[in-house]
Amino acid sequence: MITHFSLVRLSLALAVLSLTPQLRAGSAEYQSELFKKTKLVYEDTFDGTTINTNFWEIRQRSTWAIKDGVLTGSQSSKEFQERKIASGDKAHAGFKPVIWLKQVPENFVCTLRMRYDAKAYHPRFPLLDLGHHIHTLTFAEKATTLTIRKDVETIKVEEQFLPLNQWVDVAIELKKGSILLKIDGKKHLFTSSKIDGAGQHQIDFKGVDFGSCQIDRIKLWEGR
Repeated sequence: MITHFSLVRLSLALAVLSLTPQLRAGSAEYQSELFKKTKLVYEDTFDGTTINTNFWEIRQRSTWAIKDGVLTGSQSSKEFQERKIASGDKAHAGFKPVIWLKQVPENFVCTLRMRYDAKAYHPRFPLLDLGHHIHTLTFAEKATTLTIRKDVETIKVEEQFLPLNQWVDVAIELKKGSILLKIDGKKHLFTSSKIDGAGQHQIDFKGVDFGSCQIDRIKLWEGR
């Protein structure tokens, strides 16, 4: 005879079982598609209050801090912007948040949660630079574009990969000849003989003018 107590125990057991796959998926290590082996180089959940300057470099005097467990960036001060404009260097006046992730291996895998907040996309922004101005991933409302060394080659995908104003899970893999971009399960493999991370050691995060950038749960591996 099934009692009320038995039904309660059964309901609780079913609830736990229904959660188990999600818990496993959330805790599973990322599996690379371009490399057979990887070696962890850096990881951060931003639980502290101090930015690890061994791996991060703030650029254009934009404002960055760890807030509520998230690395958060916004524009530079008005004073800095005015000085830069007066000197004729408006392009580097810090209207947008800019930060570099350093010590990036030549062949790498990087995963993170991130978001770019802005009222709208701007021409060429937001973006991710894999190597400084080497492999530029530009995000727009209806397209995602890889530009190699500014004008050597351009590969355009007629699809939005990175929405504004919401958190997304991002994975990037780069090895000679290939860049794999994965955002919230959507992925695209860029291939070109011009893709090459040799001599490049950084990923640049650049937001939209007067917008913000947030980064969390980042991991960086060397691909082998």
